[in-house]
Amino acid sequence: MPGREDVFQKAMNEGHSAAWDQEWEKAIHSYRMALQEFPDHPKALNSLGLALFQVGQFEEALQTYQYVAKMAPNDPVSFEKVAQISERLGDLKMAVDAAMRSADLYINQRDVEKAIENWVRVTTLNPDHAAAHSRLALVHEKLGHPQQAVTEYLAIASIFQRAGNGDKTQEMVNRALQLLPGSAEASQAQSLLQTGQLLPKPVRGKGGTGPIRMAQVKQLKSPKPTDSGLDPLMEARQKALSQLAEILFEYSDESPAASQERRGMAAIMRGTGQLAMQNAEQTKVVLHLGLAIDALTRNQDAQAAEELDRALEAGFSHPSLYFLLGLLRSKSERIESAQRHIQHAVKHIDYNLASRLLQGQLMNRKGQTRDASIEYLEALRLADAMIVPADQSDEIRQMYEPLIEAQQNQTDEEACRRLCENVNGLLVRSDWRDQLHKAREQMPKQDGGTIMPIADVLMQAQSSQVLESINRVHQLARMGFLRPAMAEAFDAVQHAPTYLPLHNLIGELLIQEGRSQEAITKFSVVAHAYSVRGEVAQATKILRRVIQLAPMDLSARNRLIDQLVARGMVDDAISEYLELAEIHYRLAELDMARKTYTTALRVVQQSNADRGWNVHILQRMADIDLQRLNWKQALRVFEQIRTLRPDDESVRKNLVELNLRLGQESQASTELEGFVTYLESKHQTEKLLKFLEELVAEHEDQHMLRRSLAEHLHRAGRMPEAVAQLDIVGEALLTSGRKKEATEVIQRIILMDPPNVEDYRQLLIQMQPGNS
Repeated sequence: MPGREDVFQKAMNEGHSAAWDQEWEKAIHSYRMALQEFPDHPKALNSLGLALFQVGQFEEALQTYQYVAKMAPNDPVSFEKVAQISERLGDLKMAVDAAMRSADLYINQRDVEKAIENWVRVTTLNPDHAAAHSRLALVHEKLGHPQQAVTEYLAIASIFQRAGNGDKTQEMVNRALQLLPGSAEASQAQSLLQTGQLLPKPVRGKGGTGPIRMAQVKQLKSPKPTDSGLDPLMEARQKALSQLAEILFEYSDESPAASQERRGMAAIMRGTGQLAMQNAEQTKVVLHLGLAIDALTRNQDAQAAEELDRALEAGFSHPSLYFLLGLLRSKSERIESAQRHIQHAVKHIDYNLASRLLQGQLMNRKGQTRDASIEYLEALRLADAMIVPADQSDEIRQMYEPLIEAQQNQTDEEACRRLCENVNGLLVRSDWRDQLHKAREQMPKQDGGTIMPIADVLMQAQSSQVLESINRVHQLARMGFLRPAMAEAFDAVQHAPTYLPLHNLIGELLIQEGRSQEAITKFSVVAHAYSVRGEVAQATKILRRVIQLAPMDLSARNRLIDQLVARGMVDDAISEYLELAEIHYRLAELDMARKTYTTALRVVQQSNADRGWNVHILQRMADIDLQRLNWKQALRVFEQIRTLRPDDESVRKNLVELNLRLGQESQASTELEGFVTYLESKHQTEKLLKFLEELVAEHEDQHMLRRSLAEHLHRAGRMPEAVAQLDIVGEALLTSGRKKEATEVIQRIILMDPPNVEDYRQLLIQMQPGNS
């Protein structure tokens, strides 16, 4: 069945619209709908590839562009995209091959600049790539760039020398000397050859270390967690290493777009967090992270720990760094240092299991057996919740509460030691998931399909009484007997005062009794206790309940945000930041609202959050600046929005108006011409004229705006309207005694050659000195 063109076009338009708004998930959905009609449509595939790249789905984006390249083998763009994404993923061989293919295709299309860009990419990733250096040398020579050509010829000479080809080495050096006889580098190369010394190796281009680190990490990277073949500590180590490589890649990105974004956001958020790092500090961070990754990939743990410490001293802070430092320090005798670092990582969802295990091991080494056994139980709770169905994970986590409470009162050192050994033996192994599944299969079946914690197999807990009490509380509450249910719950608390699910249950009973404020107080205490224990998921869940009951509770919302950030749930945290800012805004607390938006923006920039947040947050910040009449600050914010969304008409209008209000007419003119040029490049003449007409209507005394409108009306063939606008400008200039400028306006009208051009010529004569 042939594809439906109307359905295809509608889906493509919706995808493009979503992409303009940086709503990439919507764009992906629309492009997939379009491809259902025409599966091999190159434009749809390219658009899908871009959207997938923007949301970080690099593997699928790569597959999409590879498919396009296969269908259109003479299209350089798809090969270029394959090279860029492969570089990002650390597959340097594929990146090099694709970039070479792209460059050759670009040169066939006579697009020399893009060809050079791809050859430079190759030499950055592989400085010893003779073919890329050779092509660069020839192109630079033909373009009249002797210095660049000499650099490339000397690079080729070095490569030939190390390959044992002396004749070719001398030939390349001679070629360099012929091109630029006074070149110090070529003369030095000649001297080195004459004395039998090696030429310097080709230098890797700036920004080339990030992809190399990614490649190193990729060689170590494990398969997906279900079959990783690694224990939890090594899985977390690999995850941390990958995250550091990703961060290093971002810092090493020297592309104009990346540099502009880093500078722009830092200007708005000066003095806030990681983005405020000075260039010197950032350079140190990049240096030490790179050296740390090098050392880790070579198993040089002591050196890696020192480099990570230096990155921390330079101002870099990230859960992955803290976990790696804790892990590396744990292998030495620096136990206290290891524990301090692990405390910073234990709340993050990627490192909580491994951090609990590591804390247990460290406490065991210190002879703190009971505390170690509690950490091991916390680790087992996390692992157990990972392997049960998702809808049962909360339930299984809560069932560990009485077990952990009982363990806190355990005085039998031998029992604590056995528990530590049992949990460590179960989890610190490469097949730990399989072992947990087998342990669960061997557990006795419960009536009604009730799921029980694996810890029951590993310890004899005095927790059955508490669990039975909770079941009776639920039964009484379902029957409507709230007072007896509350009495039963309070009685259970006497036996298990630190069992938090029981306190949470009391909060729910308070709500059913209509005592909402008391329930909120109870939930807040429970959430704080969970947070102190490091149970961030449970703390988050309880805090959401508090906000549901009391949306204006700013303290609860702030604590919820802290928990979400700690868990790495950045998009959720940003949503809460925006809601918090809106609450401040509704309370007319504009300073606090803007401060909250600024913090949210910083979080977006420091994380892998959806970049679509940027524009939304910046627009809210600009609105607040306008309301506070802080025009200079508003101007800076709108300039950032313009960079991110150049087609936004309202932003461009605000930039023109703000510059006019600040008396910066030349800057206003520059902004106006910038948008006009943009619209002209898109052939959006009607939108351009409407934009100018609205500006003129709102700023009738601004001659610059009327002149611009007149110019574009004339280009559009609407001469009478263009002349009318210039008439208004001319009359205003004459009235204010600015004859010279009025004369220029009249001359412009004459050049338009309107039907009554003679009247303007007569007027011009009358305005000459001596004729007035």
